[in-house]
Amino acid sequence: MRLTGRGIAVLLGSIALYALGELAGYALFRALAGIGLGAVLAAVVLTLRQPQVTVQRVLSPDRVERGRPALATLRVRNEGTRRQASFSARDSAGAAWKEVRVRQLGPGIEATYRYELPTSHRGRIEVGPLTLERRDPLGLTRNSKATGEVGTLWVHPRRHPTKTVVAGRPRHHHVGRTADDSLRGSADLRDVRPYVVGDEVRHLHWKATARTGQLMVRDYADPDQPRLTVLLDTRTEPLPEATFEEAVEVTASILFAASTAGHRCRFVTTAGADFAAPGGAVASRMFLDELCIVQQRDDRSALVPPVLTTGTSAGGAIVVVTGARGSATDLAPLLTRYSSVTAIGLGPLQGVAPILGAQVILATTAQEALTQWTGVLR
Repeated sequence: MRLTGRGIAVLLGSIALYALGELAGYALFRALAGIGLGAVLAAVVLTLRQPQVTVQRVLSPDRVERGRPALATLRVRNEGTRRQASFSARDSAGAAWKEVRVRQLGPGIEATYRYELPTSHRGRIEVGPLTLERRDPLGLTRNSKATGEVGTLWVHPRRHPTKTVVAGRPRHHHVGRTADDSLRGSADLRDVRPYVVGDEVRHLHWKATARTGQLMVRDYADPDQPRLTVLLDTRTEPLPEATFEEAVEVTASILFAASTAGHRCRFVTTAGADFAAPGGAVASRMFLDELCIVQQRDDRSALVPPVLTTGTSAGGAIVVVTGARGSATDLAPLLTRYSSVTAIGLGPLQGVAPILGAQVILATTAQEALTQWTGVLR
């Protein structure tokens, strides 16, 4: 329990009035001082006891598209045998504060309150902890304590309806190489090798065993399968802050559509972030979570990061989301490694020349870019 700024002012003013009344001999000043001191004392008595309740907060949903509503449900229960006076519950949600006035609670009574959380900005928002606070009617004192766990609200970037495209090498290993990050589930024979402990007995190759005199097994591997890579330009020079949010929406829409369709996807940024996942609902959510926290960086690195030009894993389709400025030189390292290259330039158009071997889409907003993207895929 502590005095507020108003309470400190009333206390010091009352002491000053009492001293002045004693020195000047005015009973009125002493009376006013007594009233002030009595108000402070009463406020202390009213707020001396902290709220003795259990509080549970549930976020619904805990993942939401930017601009969509998200609610916090607050359940307050009086587990004691005494009536709990009213108090305030203040909850932090990022830089914002939400305050709920909790009414009086009898023994064993539970009350439910709901309030809306801010979702106007993309990001991962820490919600909580709750602060239970009791104040007197005059605002002279307050008694507060923190309680409850910290929740996380994921505000995903806005998504727009779009189609998806993927490309890849044939599924048969004799047409192309196998990939380290290939999907599971194919049954293409790569080699016949000696048996080692742990191999499945059903893969034994009896003819090779009879010929060599030792147990031999079939070695299966997954070949390259259709995949999609999306490269997001996180540099501040080609993409101002507002345009960068449009670029994130384009990236989120394309990755969500592709992963939901069951395709293996890969998300890469110019800063070097690299995240890949097989298709499905879980993968879609993982990509959106990654896009929640992606931020711009003020650097002058190349558009194509080294992770896309080194290693053995390549092929398939790649979409580059950047500003409406660029040249064939920027995309040259990708043209020989991917079967399909698309460059989406966002922002004011500045005469970007066509790039041989790549599809170029120029737009000022995410919705416009994806409309053109969908038209290309028809």
